[in-house]
Amino acid sequence: MAELDVAVQVAEASQLGMKALGAGLAVGLTGIGTGLAEMSIGSAAVGATAENKDVFGLVLLLTVIPETIVIFGLVVGLLLLF
Repeated sequence: MAELDVAVQVAEASQLGMKALGAGLAVGLTGIGTGLAEMSIGSAAVGATAENKDVFGLVLLLTVIPETIVIFGLVVGLLLLF
């Protein structure tokens, strides 16, 4: 009987660990993807702003848009944990 309780505890701990791993991957991979996207967007934005200062607001908006991907990853991670 005690062996069965230990097996149930190990299974529950394994499931919790897999949930945490999935949540971490969801947030981490979306963060990496956003960083790669902002790498090219940011350099193009600086170049465009250097050429014409009137496009600063548009460039700032286009730089912020990929950040929503990380927010989606965070929401998925939180849904996995709770």
